[in-house]
Amino acid sequence: MDSERHGKQQTLLTSSLGRAWDDRDDFYVGGNMFIYYSQLQQKQNDFRGPDVFVVLDTTRRERKSWVVWGENGRTPDVVIELLSPSTEQVDRGEKMRIYAQLLRVSFYYLFDPLTGVLEGYELDHTVRAYVRLAPLSDRDLPCPVLGLRLGVRPGRYQGLEADWLRWLDAEGRPLPTDEEIAGAEAKLRADAERRLIEALAEVERLERERG
Repeated sequence: MDSERHGKQQTLLTSSLGRAWDDRDDFYVGGNMFIYYSQLQQKQNDFRGPDVFVVLDTTRRERKSWVVWGENGRTPDVVIELLSPSTEQVDRGEKMRIYAQLLRVSFYYLFDPLTGVLEGYELDHTVRAYVRLAPLSDRDLPCPVLGLRLGVRPGRYQGLEADWLRWLDAEGRPLPTDEEIAGAEAKLRADAERRLIEALAEVERLERERG
């Protein structure tokens, strides 16, 4: 990862999808790990895989790398690359070619964590080339293969205020992070305690009036 924000952005995307799909065992979400698509390429060890990728119709288990021929030929359905000056040329060039022509990744997204610019592409399988995705009316991008969207939302994550790329549901609501879930649970507890205190105070008031 080229910066602290790049690392946190990757963690946000992988962890929030894993949390949202916690009851599912038919997918894998990973990031910044090697993807091996041929034994020659494995020996050369010359291809660092996506910053974030999602594979459907597989098993959810720990992996050190994604080895296509050891995964029944399954390749990623979705890839997200986090742009930086040192990687953008490769992400738009060689990696884009590999994802389209060799791995046949259905949806490819590019996001610059420092500028907030998001792009999306869908694979035209007939020519094995990417076609730019048109944004939705709210500027989010569809990700139909996952039944989700991707969009940029301001917020605080791991102590950093920024515009974050988020997985969104069909209504455009972000899939919550662990921090957001913990915060919502803490608020519910605080609200319940406040209502209990108010109820006890009301009981005491009524008792005083009767006394």
